[in-house]
Amino acid sequence: MSDYKTEIDAISSLRAANGENWGIDPEYAARMRLQNRFKTGLDIARYTAKIMRQDMAEYDADSAQYTQSLGCWHGFIGQQKLIAIKKHFGNTNKRYLYLSGWMIAALRSEFGPLPDQSMHEKTSVPALIEELYTFLRQADARELGGLFRELDAAKEAGDAAKETEVQGKIDNFQTHVVPIIADIDAGFGNEEATYLLAKKMIEAGACAIQIENQVSDEKQCGHQDGKVTVPHSDFLAKIRAVRYAFLELGVDDGVIVARTDSLGAGLTKQIAVTNEPGDLGDQYNAFLDGDYVESAADIDNGDVVVKANGKLLKPKRLASGLFQFKKGSGEDRVVLDCITSLQNGADLLWIETEKPHVGQIAGMVNRIREAVPNAKLVYNNSPSFNWTLNFRQQVFDAMVEAGQDVSAYDRANLMSVEYDETELAAAADEKIRTFQRDAAREAGIFHHLITLPTYHTAALSTDNLAKEYFGEAGMLGYVAGVQRKEIRQGIACVKHQNMAGSDMGDDHKEYFSGDAALKASGKDNTMNQF
Repeated sequence: MSDYKTEIDAISSLRAANGENWGIDPEYAARMRLQNRFKTGLDIARYTAKIMRQDMAEYDADSAQYTQSLGCWHGFIGQQKLIAIKKHFGNTNKRYLYLSGWMIAALRSEFGPLPDQSMHEKTSVPALIEELYTFLRQADARELGGLFRELDAAKEAGDAAKETEVQGKIDNFQTHVVPIIADIDAGFGNEEATYLLAKKMIEAGACAIQIENQVSDEKQCGHQDGKVTVPHSDFLAKIRAVRYAFLELGVDDGVIVARTDSLGAGLTKQIAVTNEPGDLGDQYNAFLDGDYVESAADIDNGDVVVKANGKLLKPKRLASGLFQFKKGSGEDRVVLDCITSLQNGADLLWIETEKPHVGQIAGMVNRIREAVPNAKLVYNNSPSFNWTLNFRQQVFDAMVEAGQDVSAYDRANLMSVEYDETELAAAADEKIRTFQRDAAREAGIFHHLITLPTYHTAALSTDNLAKEYFGEAGMLGYVAGVQRKEIRQGIACVKHQNMAGSDMGDDHKEYFSGDAALKASGKDNTMNQF
């Protein structure tokens, strides 16, 4: 943040050079300049990319320095998250935003709610990035506006100590603008389409782009069935396309997150091109399920035959035209995907798993690190997992392995409320509580995120309000369940006029019109009750 007095002096000199007839107050102009630190999305992308690079280096030195984010589907949600983080923790260090393709599909498409299959308008992705940063910049302006009001009050009261204190807060102000890891799905088309969309996302402010190795026009949610992957050469072309977009726009520190869905994807649309035994195409094809053939008599009309593992292989092809991988080959394919991505320009990995299990993730990461020692993951702490059941079953299995008596528990029914007060449930909750810390230490996870949390919190809080307000509680359902808690917990948006910019509007009216300004924050403003 620039020094407040330096900005005032600079604008005073500018005004003097252009004649006093400008009629502006240098201090007011300095305030507006400080309230709008980031002039473009590219300013944001360059600033946040450096933050991510520093955080990655600090994690490499100490795995306790992992980072976190929550997925947000609207600018207001992202803004309130960052305001809450600053309120509770005093800073935003190592706390990011995540932009989920799933939530864009479900909540931000002009077609209405859609499944996570890249059917939504791809322009919605950069639009949400821009919206998130618009709200975060407004949070900066609002908080600084409050500090400027405190400064004016201190000056008016002749309190020099308070004036110095507030000016220090202004000079050392930490922005609400943090990195966004943004989901580009499978790139929405070929590598040229990926490049064009990546440019728009970066111009909107994205410093980190996550891309997955599914077929673009067959893309599925990572936690659903029917996933189809592409050969490595296709995926690497898209990684390069994103890197070129970063470099073209001068975001030299831009971060690429390469996601593999191979653990749960049993299908491929293409047989890879291969030029010699052992190349990437040959390694990809070696995972194909099929039958080795000895002669043309073993080949039926329409069959495809490929040389793999030094033999002629007739891959199994489904009625859809897709080819099938060997059962149980998913982990080996994940490891090859990750090593290949890191060796060809990706910075971070994303492995989509079917359960949150530190040991499983660590097993894959340790194999990857044999080739790339500083390999790091972004991991989806997904709401698609039943966390309670998963971890209770993990504790149950550990008890069995240790020879403990588990006769009081039904493994298939551990989600039941009857187990909530048991020793097993307490142990499972503790493993959930420390999951991120444990996985950062043992499984190379640099960044933990929850893709869809605010989707679920919005639904849950709305359900509770609807039940109370439309029931016997009536207006008390809102007052006791919402407003009273907002006031007592110091939730900023309880003063919703202030949150929407009313006070900043008043400031500007004074700047522009002086004593003639018609302000909204007078004695009859009901917001004064808070």
